[in-house]
Amino acid sequence: MTVVAVATRSGMVESEYHGHVVVVNPDASVRLTIGEPGRIFYPRSTNKLMQAATMARLGLKLPARLAALSASSHSGEGFHQAAVEEILTSVGLSVDDLDNTPALPYDEAVARQVLRSGGSPTRLAQNCSGKHAAMVATCVVNGWPVAGYLANDHPLQKAITADIVSMTGEAVDRIGIDGCGAPAHAFSLFGLARAYGRARSSTDPAHGIANAMIAHPEIVGGTRRDVTLMMQNLPTILIKDGADGVMAAALADGTGIALKIGDGAAPPRVAVLLRVLTLLGIDVAAAAAAAPLPVFGHGQPVGHVRCVL
Repeated sequence: MTVVAVATRSGMVESEYHGHVVVVNPDASVRLTIGEPGRIFYPRSTNKLMQAATMARLGLKLPARLAALSASSHSGEGFHQAAVEEILTSVGLSVDDLDNTPALPYDEAVARQVLRSGGSPTRLAQNCSGKHAAMVATCVVNGWPVAGYLANDHPLQKAITADIVSMTGEAVDRIGIDGCGAPAHAFSLFGLARAYGRARSSTDPAHGIANAMIAHPEIVGGTRRDVTLMMQNLPTILIKDGADGVMAAALADGTGIALKIGDGAAPPRVAVLLRVLTLLGIDVAAAAAAAPLPVFGHGQPVGHVRCVL
């Protein structure tokens, strides 16, 4: 595997991160590869762009803010949770109809506040609750049963699987179970990059969801999240994070980017994405300043994570 980033501590390299990267041109031809981007992997929450696009195609009509929420991995802040309830209320459902895994808010400060007040993990606070609310709402719109909506053979999930094949341009290798309980489709970084690049085209099914995410980056992640901070400082670029070191992005011209850090570490994916954007001629100084990657010692920055491409 290729070393794509390192972490330094007090002037010495402490850790090396291996990974895979692919960049595809607007015509889906390959522009850049690093490592083995053809390997099959789970794109995790970067799949939410395509899942949300299917739900929109199936008739789920949401304002842009809530459409962005349907593709989000939100931090569980108050405005995120209120937006999830807004989707549910619009179709006569409640949090009790969700089948995602209960969790504390992703945002550490918010999670600590919940624990201090005697709270516990909930389905509403879990970072995928926006997607799940959109899923059950789509079931209502189509007259499908809400119970069992996460099963691979449910009409909703069958439609999502078919659309993922169409958007990525390759077969789904397997379907696992994601952290939230939803189906986790596996394919290559090539397919992920193609899907994100195509989403910037006005004729693509995911175009509306992509525009909603770009317009509402605070919904996609959260006020302190790297994905949100990067999109706020690179306002024409679509960026979505996924668990276990995954990140995908798309430029306005349809260039698609996908990457995976081998050991699943999160900070290196930001460093690598910013470096790839720089190689594509984009000034990322503001985004890099907004989402720094320090290494701490005794509470003070003593190093940083940096890309070595």
